Amino acid sequence: MTSSAFTALIFVTEAGCTISPDRGIRARSYPGSLSCKGATRMGHKRLRFLGVVAAAMVFTLACGGTTGGGTPTKTYKIGLVTDIGGLNDKSFNHLADVGLEKAKTDFKIQADVKESKSGDDYVPNLTDFATKNYDLVIGVGFLMQEAVGTVSGQFPNIHFAIIDGAGTDSKGTDLKHSNVQSLFFKEQDAGAMVGVIAGWLEKNGKAKKNKHVVGAVGGISIPPVNHYIAGYKWAAKMEDPSIQVLVGYSNNFTDPAKCAGVATSQINQGADVLFQVAGGCGLGVLQSAGKASVYSIGVDADQKDADPSVIASALKKVDVATYTAIKNVVNNQFQAGALTFEIKNGGAGYSVDNLDLPAELKAELDKIEGQIKSGALTPPADIPA
Repeated sequence: MTSSAFTALIFVTEAGCTISPDRGIRARSYPGSLSCKGATRMGHKRLRFLGVVAAAMVFTLACGGTTGGGTPTKTYKIGLVTDIGGLNDKSFNHLADVGLEKAKTDFKIQADVKESKSGDDYVPNLTDFATKNYDLVIGVGFLMQEAVGTVSGQFPNIHFAIIDGAGTDSKGTDLKHSNVQSLFFKEQDAGAMVGVIAGWLEKNGKAKKNKHVVGAVGGISIPPVNHYIAGYKWAAKMEDPSIQVLVGYSNNFTDPAKCAGVATSQINQGADVLFQVAGGCGLGVLQSAGKASVYSIGVDADQKDADPSVIASALKKVDVATYTAIKNVVNNQFQAGALTFEIKNGGAGYSVDNLDLPAELKAELDKIEGQIKSGALTPPADIPA
């Protein structure tokens, strides 16, 4: 029992009697024994009433969930498992950690991170948090779907969230576990906005080579990557119907050299705006663009500091999604199923960097963004021909 609860238990009644705690506290019996010389029958009834009040006070103070005006007394344990890109990818995993750190500031939580070096680390890392009874275990990335499906099935009383995926079996079928929340994005919304920039620059002769050729370098051909590229290509062609959009993959998310090779090939084919969709590997795209004095576009986070060639970034608010998942658990509002983040709810967007934005392009961006928000335009999830 806390000292405040003990103090609440001992007080002086109007009849000059005291309630002593020598018999302990029981939820269904009066706390302590009553002693009062010469007490009347009415006095005993009053004492019994006061005893019940004291019991309620003690139960609230000693066992209740809040003190000091409703502040949660429990420290929630949150575990974050990165994918192989790691926290220093300046992109996807980094943003998840940003959301985790903000939650540490706003809520009473213990936040821990495990960085995965390979796909073989996913299950052990998730399992470690689950066996330690963490209140929420967050998996970062589509590649962790099967691992989340496996571990969430083994620990049905632990809450899980996964960014860009669901808890699936080995065939990719959603197992729909009641303890898993999926955090999805309409990456095509963000891709479309930076596609508008690329297409407008080509159409208006504002790019570096003006050959009406732009490029996109993906990491691995998975849905989140292809959604970005789909929106980018769709919007670029909408702005400049004569444009050629080169699409290539590095089959890697961590090695900048592999993405640099794909980017260099596209630059040699005339591309002067390159969109990287490859996490840490994509830093090689930005650097290659800088060396060739052409434009580049970042992904997930604002990557203006990665290279001076970055004129824009397609923003995917992984930090917002991570924070939202944690907030739901802390507020006892966790629900299985899917949450979707997109332009119209602030979960996706774009930034303009290292570019003197013409007023005409700004007006075009505002128009397209408004039409996507209203539903008048719907960027495709699949890469158009």
